Amino acid sequence: MTKIVNHWIGGKTVEGASGTHGPVTDPATGEVTTKVAFASVDEVDAAVAAAKEAFATWGQSSLAQRTSILFRFRALLDAHRDEIAELITAEHGKVHSDALGEVARGLEIVDLACGISVQLKGELSTQVASRVDVSSIRQPLGVVAGITPFNFPAMVPMWMFPLAIACGNTFVLKPSEKDPSASVRLAELLHEAGLPDGVFNVVHGDKVAVDRLLEHPDVKAVSFVGSTPIARYIHTTASAGGKRVQALGGAKNHMLVLPDADLDAAADAAVSAAYGSAGERCMAISAVVAVGAIGDELVEKIRERAEKIKIGPGNDPASEMGPLITKVHRDKVASYVEGAAAEGAEVVLDGTGYTVDGFENGHWIGISLLDKVPTSAKAYQDEIFGPVLCVLRTETYEEALDIVNASPFGNGTAIFTRDGGAARRFQLEVEAGMVGVNVPIPVPVGYHSFGGWKDSLFGDHHIYGNDGTHFYTRGKVVTTRWPDPADAPTGVDLGFPRNH
Repeated sequence: MTKIVNHWIGGKTVEGASGTHGPVTDPATGEVTTKVAFASVDEVDAAVAAAKEAFATWGQSSLAQRTSILFRFRALLDAHRDEIAELITAEHGKVHSDALGEVARGLEIVDLACGISVQLKGELSTQVASRVDVSSIRQPLGVVAGITPFNFPAMVPMWMFPLAIACGNTFVLKPSEKDPSASVRLAELLHEAGLPDGVFNVVHGDKVAVDRLLEHPDVKAVSFVGSTPIARYIHTTASAGGKRVQALGGAKNHMLVLPDADLDAAADAAVSAAYGSAGERCMAISAVVAVGAIGDELVEKIRERAEKIKIGPGNDPASEMGPLITKVHRDKVASYVEGAAAEGAEVVLDGTGYTVDGFENGHWIGISLLDKVPTSAKAYQDEIFGPVLCVLRTETYEEALDIVNASPFGNGTAIFTRDGGAARRFQLEVEAGMVGVNVPIPVPVGYHSFGGWKDSLFGDHHIYGNDGTHFYTRGKVVTTRWPDPADAPTGVDLGFPRNH
């Protein structure tokens, strides 16, 4: 019997009433294992209404109450991390160790939310004028929404909702319809931790659900992670309705390798950053820029390592890389490799014909490595979101920097070098929001914020860290003057000693 994933509204499972469902496949087999209910406008409205009702009390709850619940949630999440990782592997396809890593990175933001009291401290200036004090405080917004992608079905929601609810907001999550089960399990654990009904809700669906969240008058802010075209649409649509928006888009992350770099370390980093999680991550390195005469040697070292990667089902402990999320996506990724030679690239490794014995209907693709890729090639220009690494060649650092800065994306980038001066210059000159120095995937720890520049981010706030706290709260400044009891009118004695 096919499993059905339903909504979570008001602290309980709510069966889908729209009559519309979407298929969820096991990427390793290609079989439909689950159906997910798609929400109608009325069902989205019900989730928002539950969140609005809950905000009336949650928004006034004490910091101690909120953080104590989050501490219990953290303990439950830690105890169930294997279970959540298994749900991710079953629906996304990534290997179990990678899924566990995703949960661990989500836990970082839960840790940050547990200590939210420090982030929400206000400021006070006394005696700015005679008997006048000025204080600034931060208050929750109300109902906020999160729209999250398929590639990290547990981590990206946890980049959002722990901070949002710790700040006193209530939350409506619309996860990817391709792998929805992890989000519902998180909702169940929050409920078990004692989170009041309606504070966290999950509605599944497609554009109908998304558009209703974007236009709903009771939704005060929207967080999004996904492709650049959708991020731009989310930002434009929600902002037009007066909502706050943080919309993180796509990427084409470059890794510069200078002639003085440790080429073995650089090759190790390039392989892990390009092919980890089958390349389905916005911080993947998809373009290596080899500077100077090192190109041939670097490409050979990458090829040697890439050929050894074990590809198979995510629940096989021997697998290092799993399948892609859907057959449609697998075929799109393959098309970039198949057309690369005609656009001037040299195909060093072609993974488009890869299959796994016994799992022939899975969404498999092998490792692909393209060398001497021109910047005009589609394989370079587009965000492929698969295990395809492009290598570009330049003679100088300046040429390499120009390539990076000419990209419309500005999510993450990295440089590999032994030269501290070159690294310092790069981190100041490169136009990207996250920079790694001998670190291929510079995803910040939880107490720093994650976000890119240019077409990789729409909105003013990055996600989690200090930016996350500011996004989910609004500032208020209070100016106060109190009369001195010594100045009370004659005839009224407040018991205050008069000394003048």
